[in-house]
Parts: sequence; structure tokens; C-alpha cells
Amino acid sequence: MNKRRIGSDKEELAAAYLIKNGYKILKRNFFSRAGEIDIIAKDDDVLCFIEVKYRKSVEEGLPEEAVDISKIRRISRTALVYMSMSGLPQETPCRFDVVAILENDIHLIKDAFDAIL
Repeated sequence: MNKRRIGSDKEELAAAYLIKNGYKILKRNFFSRAGEIDIIAKDDDVLCFIEVKYRKSVEEGLPEEAVDISKIRRISRTALVYMSMSGLPQETPCRFDVVAILENDIHLIKDAFDAIL
């Protein structure tokens, strides 16, 4: 199976997990010139920008460790583009979450990082 297909499958798994945990999915695979956000959802009244990371084994490191400074910066800028395009005020409560999938184990890290511009 190629990486794109695996990524798509894991994003589908993450979306189902989020829905099961009360999130309302607004958008998947939001692209802009600034970058991509895997999942945009609402958790109660909070707008969540969610990065999905998968690792086949711990030998490759933990999935969440792949969310580095440059990835955070790209996600942060893309979140601003989404908010602007959607007409959302900057005061909209939002956070950045990570869904980490290691082998068959999935867990959610709420408020995983702060925006960096």
C-alpha cells in the first residue's frame, strides 16, 4: 500500500475516532498556499485544527514527535487562512490537536501546541 493511501486510511480512522469523541467534522484536507490541515472540527464551541500522524512502529519514533516547529508554523498559517476564508473573527476560540496513531493504538492530544507565525 502506498503512503498516500495509508495516510488517507489513517485520516479516515482519526475522523471516526473524533466523531465518536464528540467532535463535529467541518472540513477534511483543507489546502491553501500556506499548507494543509488534515481535519478541521468543532469540539463544543472550540474550533480545532487537527494534525493526524501515524507510525507503523515505535522504531520510527512516536507519531506526535513528527509535528515539528516547521509543521506547527505551516499549520498555524493555514489555520489563519481558513479562518479568514470562512469569515471567522480572530477572537474565535480555537486550538491545535494531534491524533497520534501508533500501530493500532490511537490517542488524541488536545491543545498539543500553540500557534507559531
